Amino acid sequence: MSLFSDIGKEEEIIELRKALKTAQQAEYRAKRKTEAFVEAVYSAAKESVLACGVGKAHKLPPPPKDARKTKAEVALVHATDWQTGKLTTTYNIQKCSDRMEQLAAKVIELTTVQRSHHPVRECTVMFGGDMVEGISIFPGQAWEVEAHIFEQLFETVRIEESMIRTFAAFFDKVNVVCEYGNHGRLGRKGEMPANDNFDAISYRIAQDRTKDLKNVTWKMSPDWYQIVEIGNYRALLVHGDECRGQTSILRKANAWATGVVEPFQDVYMGHFHTPTTMTMANAGRVFITGSPESHNEYAREVIAAVGKPSQRLHFVDPIKGRVTAEYTIWLD
Repeated sequence: MSLFSDIGKEEEIIELRKALKTAQQAEYRAKRKTEAFVEAVYSAAKESVLACGVGKAHKLPPPPKDARKTKAEVALVHATDWQTGKLTTTYNIQKCSDRMEQLAAKVIELTTVQRSHHPVRECTVMFGGDMVEGISIFPGQAWEVEAHIFEQLFETVRIEESMIRTFAAFFDKVNVVCEYGNHGRLGRKGEMPANDNFDAISYRIAQDRTKDLKNVTWKMSPDWYQIVEIGNYRALLVHGDECRGQTSILRKANAWATGVVEPFQDVYMGHFHTPTTMTMANAGRVFITGSPESHNEYAREVIAAVGKPSQRLHFVDPIKGRVTAEYTIWLD
């Protein structure tokens, strides 16, 4: 009886090993298929953008030097939820481009005001996700867009590159930190890994196209969050779709601050399209940044809200590790 029992167990172990090997092989094939698809999308998009000459690079003069010894601050730009390609009665690709030019001009104008008192030599740009509108995020979306995903991607790269080149000509150093959003995902939710995303592809291409700018650095990772460091100031950058409605924002932010992620003081997110500030339990704050989009019919009908187009600009003291000035940049 014992011998037959041992033989049975041995056969069971052999079958389990075969099943495990089969499952591992299937998982490997699926992973390779996904990686090949994402690489094909990235390569095709990059080659098409380069062939079309979108955002063609121009040589710019070096930024002016500020030799003052007084304490310097850093400009912090939160550019998010462009949803390039969305079409409403008052918003389209050209309007997005115009409003981002307006944002860059406002950043320069307000930084010039700050520089009258103290140096502001550096700028950190946070790209917060939903830079493209997408095409299949929700049923019927295809009827609410101006362009298919490739054109959305071209225009997003052009606007991103233009903004970074403008700032690189004005600041001694520009640091770009990137996070992806839900509108940039490939396919329906859950079909592909979340970080295989058109936002991320746009950042990669924009990074490639600005390699000639020696005073620009890019930071991006496949994580759902990024830690933004400016001296002693540490901020958590997320897109915002991690929160199931505005009522859960503070709960999530307070939970993140308990050690779930690396230490941070403040949280920056977009997603909700309405500029808002909330105070956390640790005295840090959650800054929700608006969108340049206008006249969102879904928001008017379903949640009875209309957001005015806007983005966010802060100035940070890197020694004391805190925000010293806050601006909502209105773009209407």
